[in-house]
Amino acid sequence: MKNILVIGAGRSASSLIKYLLDHSEKEQLHITIGDLSLALAEQKTKNHKNATAIAFDVFNEDQRKKEIQKASVVISMLPAHLHIEVAKDCITYKKHMVTASYISPAMQELDEAAKANDLIFMNEVGLDPGIDHMSAMKVLDEIRDQGGNIILFESFCGGLVAPESDTNLWNYKFTWNPRNVVLAGQGGAAKFIQEGTYKYIPYSKLFRRTEFLEVEGYGRFEAYANRDSLKYRSVYGLDDALTCYRGTIRRVGYSRAWDILVQLGMTDDSYTIDNSEDMSYREFTNSFLPYHPTDTVEIKLRAIQKIDQDDIIWDKLVELDLFNPAKKVGLVKATPAQILEKILAEKWALQPQDKDMIVMYHKIGYELHGEKKQIDATMVCIGDDQTYTAMAKTVGLPVAITALKIINKEITTPGVQLPIHRAVYQPILKELERYGVVFKETAVPYLGYNPLNVKN
Repeated sequence: MKNILVIGAGRSASSLIKYLLDHSEKEQLHITIGDLSLALAEQKTKNHKNATAIAFDVFNEDQRKKEIQKASVVISMLPAHLHIEVAKDCITYKKHMVTASYISPAMQELDEAAKANDLIFMNEVGLDPGIDHMSAMKVLDEIRDQGGNIILFESFCGGLVAPESDTNLWNYKFTWNPRNVVLAGQGGAAKFIQEGTYKYIPYSKLFRRTEFLEVEGYGRFEAYANRDSLKYRSVYGLDDALTCYRGTIRRVGYSRAWDILVQLGMTDDSYTIDNSEDMSYREFTNSFLPYHPTDTVEIKLRAIQKIDQDDIIWDKLVELDLFNPAKKVGLVKATPAQILEKILAEKWALQPQDKDMIVMYHKIGYELHGEKKQIDATMVCIGDDQTYTAMAKTVGLPVAITALKIINKEITTPGVQLPIHRAVYQPILKELERYGVVFKETAVPYLGYNPLNVKN
């Protein structure tokens, strides 16, 4: 039997584990699933004869080393900052490793050692990063094969709620870490290049600068800029592209309403509120507004943010219970962002019957034989249920597929890497299509960088 160690049995691991178990008989696999919660690990094994659930503490050095020694491939679904000790042990015991996380500087430092030991350390092979790399490189490589020159690259991704489960005015529910949603865009200006000019959007302006996208069968979406759109410019071979932009997808209207929360200061995570545990939601909202002897919280907020009473934004704020005097924050010395996260978690939680949805969209403009052309590639994936969500499928399946292909020596190039080479992305994308992760590529007229998605 070939042993695969999966560290972390959280929500994103459900489809990953199921894929490996489904292939375990044919591929002669034994899967060890380790998690701090033994009950969670046991739940994911489903008593499968080719699986073992264990209580696993990554900080228990003896246990960590013992389990890694047994494995052929180690899959780490831990938070990104916890990968490195696992990776070092994989070097020591000569084991391949797969993660869905961004390559950290510490991970990159292991590249030479991985190559020296003929080890594959595949990172960024989940959704975003992951499927975005693979699907984009497929189109880019095909264009270059024809002799085309890339002049525009835009890539967008969003974890959303499926249309049939879209039941609030924000058209949004949490499909991944709520804290990351609340803090999205912070930590520096968004930067990208547009028509050959570098552009920067400070956090305070980020959610008022959106681009519109149309996805056939699903309607209109908007996207705001990611913090660093230029990170993969050289990796993708786009150093000469006039436009390079990456963004996050939401339903139209979300960003304008979210901007109100940003401008109020509710997404700030840099200080704590002393009496937060005793605050009502209404008092929390009022704490960001100036004192007035007679005006209500509602009147002050409308005046400060210039919100008309019949504006849908107002209904969205009311829907969040921001003016409720009865609900208590109940968090001791919490930051505004932590309080907002608690408020939103009550309103935006996926219900048992809800389904999530992933939308990915690439716009790739190029010049071929003196003519400007464009290909749009779109992918929509809808979850099956609360266990096998679209997020779990798109994050976990490519990780599982990669691990199996490493074991079967279909992926052989050693080193710390991401899945941007044909030998890696082609078979993974082909396998993903069997599970409903399918890109529709369409030739469209070249419009250049066009945030409004209309003809010039």
